[in-house]
Amino acid sequence: MSWRKIPKHLLFKAINVWPPFLGAGIRLTKLAPDFKHVRVEMPLTRLNTNYVGVHFGGSLYSMTDPWYMLMLIEILGRDYVVWDKAASIRFRKPGKGRVHAEFFITDELVESIKADVLAHGKTERSLPVEIKNSEGTTVAEVEKTVWISRRKS
Repeated sequence: MSWRKIPKHLLFKAINVWPPFLGAGIRLTKLAPDFKHVRVEMPLTRLNTNYVGVHFGGSLYSMTDPWYMLMLIEILGRDYVVWDKAASIRFRKPGKGRVHAEFFITDELVESIKADVLAHGKTERSLPVEIKNSEGTTVAEVEKTVWISRRKS
């Protein structure tokens, strides 16, 4: 199934029942109409707890996985191809309770991407995001690398 085939007004609801998110308890709580801001949250439940009783690392990563690619696909439009290329996660503190991550795409980043693609035919961007607990303490840092090019006609 292609997410692009889902009408924008239903995307918010569809993502929240997507099995990888539903099973881990990951919820999309903010999706800006221009796709430049996304917020996701995840409570600690028996379905996403690891052996020592804190958030399973895979669930923490999963809550960050699709967002930068999805955001850039929607912002740049059909003339561009956007792919996730790489990712890394660094765990800082045990994830306890509700955690959240916020993603932002600035106008300056969009213009920089377009300029690089125009000049070189493609570009890559490494985009950071922090996963924080309810007190605002960083539990994990994720670095997502996306690859962007012009769609061939």
